[in-house]
Amino acid sequence: MNEYFETLTPEQKEGIECVAKDMWKPYINAVMHHVPEAHTKIAFDKFHVAQHLGNAVNKVRLEEHKSLMTIGSGVLKGTKYDWLTNPDNMTDEKWDAFESLRYSNLKTARAWSIKETAMSQWDYKSRAWTKKAWARWLSWAQRCRLEPMKKAAKTVKEHLWGIINAIVLKADNGRSEGLNGKIQRLKGRAYGYRNRERFKTAIYFHCGGLELYPVTAKR
Repeated sequence: MNEYFETLTPEQKEGIECVAKDMWKPYINAVMHHVPEAHTKIAFDKFHVAQHLGNAVNKVRLEEHKSLMTIGSGVLKGTKYDWLTNPDNMTDEKWDAFESLRYSNLKTARAWSIKETAMSQWDYKSRAWTKKAWARWLSWAQRCRLEPMKKAAKTVKEHLWGIINAIVLKADNGRSEGLNGKIQRLKGRAYGYRNRERFKTAIYFHCGGLELYPVTAKR
């Protein structure tokens, strides 16, 4: 990132309105060093916040599943992706089937509710109301007696300034994350590439929006 920013003129750096990114500290430091008023422009993307909270929910599920199995209950067996899937991406049938779990008194259900409430905070527009909503959420999450969620809440609290920026600025890394995921799958399928040029060619071929059908076939 430092090398990239060094290619920009002072006017171009001044013109940057938002930098949407994850919460990795070296990236934060690079943006802070190069971008004027970076503290108001760094936006921690919703995708990464959801990923962080999802990992915490999964840790709660694993701990609770292990505990329940000792008393012969397999209620959480095979439910990993029920708790991690975005409700918007669930079919009506899957959502209905998930109802008994999400309304149960399981610790995992409580952790899931905390995560989903956090995800609903992205609908705010006002910075003041966004701050109030996250303050309520943090109070709940920090008192929940679920250690993975409390740890995740601590991380959210430390980076709340950038999360609020993301909400107010409507910054979203979804498209670039999807493209990056596609590139990583290409890399995995090929078990690596002989050199950078071949890797670049594969990326252009699969992600470049090429029209591969001959004109005569299209006609």
